[in-house]
Amino acid sequence: MPTAHEIDYKIHGHDMQYVEVELDPGESAVAEAGSLMYKDVDVEMTTVFGDGSGQSGGFMGKLVGAGKRLLTGESLFTTVFTHNGTGKARVAFAAPHPGTILALDLDRFGGRLICQKDSFLAAAKGVSIGLAFQRRIMTGLFGGEGFIMQKLEGDGMVFVHAGGTLLERELEAGEELHVDTGCLTALSQTVDYDVVTVGGVKSMIFGGEGVFFARLRGPGHVWLQSLPFSRLAGRIMANMVGRRTDEGSVLGPVGDMLRGN
Repeated sequence: MPTAHEIDYKIHGHDMQYVEVELDPGESAVAEAGSLMYKDVDVEMTTVFGDGSGQSGGFMGKLVGAGKRLLTGESLFTTVFTHNGTGKARVAFAAPHPGTILALDLDRFGGRLICQKDSFLAAAKGVSIGLAFQRRIMTGLFGGEGFIMQKLEGDGMVFVHAGGTLLERELEAGEELHVDTGCLTALSQTVDYDVVTVGGVKSMIFGGEGVFFARLRGPGHVWLQSLPFSRLAGRIMANMVGRRTDEGSVLGPVGDMLRGN
């Protein structure tokens, strides 16, 4: 028997998307703090301790769930949006940066998906948002951005955000794919995940791609993003350091030399 609320939704936009969730009376959606775009007045917003799944376990269960969220870099609290009126009501959640919002039904993937820690956007109430530890020592020590992953469990809809352009790939049994750890958005639970070195010492030092790749081995489905937020932020910061208001000069660095800089 389904435990998550059955919600309707519509995704709007192209580069900067948002998802509009339609709630019947009594239905709820959960979301990360700061993702709300708008809501109807009959939708009540409540901040709860933990992941807001509403699953049993008492205070200790909520405490463990909140601790897992803290390890993934998320807030100890989740926001629950509940329709307390009559008829239909809507609440919308916006993507944090340019990319694609994925609407994924956990039922289609055996009730569990693994996703990058900052890609979860929202879900139907009843979905559990936990921590997916990588047991292998190499993955734990050197996984980088891809080490601490979130585990989404249940039988409802979840909404995951991928930065830049989205790539979906179905891996056959035994098929391998090497991916930049930050470009891994989500994977089904049947995909084996580990890290491998990029190659020789020269490649590690001068290749510019980091020291490790994520190795994905099928069978299963994977979702990749072309522009992780960490990469976007890094490039913005790199271009801000030392920049001046006259950076548009056609002479560029030659002009700097002529001016004695």
